[in-house]
Amino acid sequence: MKKVKIGIIREGKVPQDKRVPLTPQECLEVQQKFPQIDLYVQPSAIRTFKDNEYSDLGIQMKEDLSDCEVLMGVKEVPLDMLIPHKTYFFFSHTTKKQPYNQKLLQAIIDKKIQIVDWEHLTDTNGIRVIAFGRYAGIVGAYNGILTYGKRYDFFQLKPANQCFDMNEMQSEYTKIRLPNIKIVLTGNGRVSKGCMEVLDGMNIKKVDVNEFLTEQFDEAVYCQINVEDYNKPKDASIFDKKLFYSNPELFESNFLRFAEVSDVLIAGAFWDNKAPKLFTQEDVKNHSFKIKVIADVTMDIDGSAATTQQTATIEAPNYDYVRASGEIVAPFSSDENITIMAVDNLPCELPRNASNDFGRELINNVLPNLLEDSSNMIKNASITTLDGKLNPKYSYLEGYVKTV
Repeated sequence: MKKVKIGIIREGKVPQDKRVPLTPQECLEVQQKFPQIDLYVQPSAIRTFKDNEYSDLGIQMKEDLSDCEVLMGVKEVPLDMLIPHKTYFFFSHTTKKQPYNQKLLQAIIDKKIQIVDWEHLTDTNGIRVIAFGRYAGIVGAYNGILTYGKRYDFFQLKPANQCFDMNEMQSEYTKIRLPNIKIVLTGNGRVSKGCMEVLDGMNIKKVDVNEFLTEQFDEAVYCQINVEDYNKPKDASIFDKKLFYSNPELFESNFLRFAEVSDVLIAGAFWDNKAPKLFTQEDVKNHSFKIKVIADVTMDIDGSAATTQQTATIEAPNYDYVRASGEIVAPFSSDENITIMAVDNLPCELPRNASNDFGRELINNVLPNLLEDSSNMIKNASITTLDGKLNPKYSYLEGYVKTV
């Protein structure tokens, strides 16, 4: 079989991302497990894994990757760093017609690049085979509880990005002393499962929907809710999950009953912009809306949580939402405000752990299909082709590209 040259590129997007598709140890494993792959790593001063961690294991470091057929990174590649006629793997953030990446997709087409989007690599059942979602949930839940502690001066935790790895972050849990608050968590995918890892690790009791809505507790509790718990058919019929996913516009939010009894919301569910918002800006003006801290892990601006009006940064993860006006002000300004945690690159805060898990899925689920795409996994995740065209599956992006 012909050798395939794969290059691990240096992240160029600002702010720079410390994650990698493959850790040094995983690169070594690739070389041993897939003799038909020649692997090269572009030097980088900002990776969580240093260059010598790769070179000490015999991984070839190479500045010029122009002779590699396949190039792999994490975040979007700056336009001036794109090499024509290559197959790239990275998160392109284009398939929802994100305005800020129109020029990127146009450049990819102009340079006849095949972009395989990590987000769209799925198995035959449509389930994603590789993602950073677990760590978005882990860090998001941690940040949410950290935010609550800072707001009420209950405790001071070391931010996740200042921890060497997840083990150190978990050691911070011992400092947590929560009052008898109620935490509501949306979703049941990778993100919400990551959130539950943290909440369970903090020994916060999980209760069911009925208990959460009707009972009082003498300890902190959380409730994980699914789409059928916070949405209802507009025609008052029985909830049909299949119909909800195919026609979400036929439903309306049923979330306010949770907002009336919750102190903290962790938004961990994928949101389709055709689906109802959890709540509107008008809803939060009502004094029955009790939530004071929102950790928006999904990070859709004005999305499922209407109070998420802008992104925050790892260094400054919080801002306050003024309930009456919708104004964004400095965090912890007033007890009348809602404090938002809205970091859009949460897995970057635990880059070593996140990279290790991502690389494991890459080795197990993606590389075999890259070498022999019998299930069309790679083809189906390819937004563009090497002849400078949109893959027919993504033809709906044609107008999006042409409006650049």
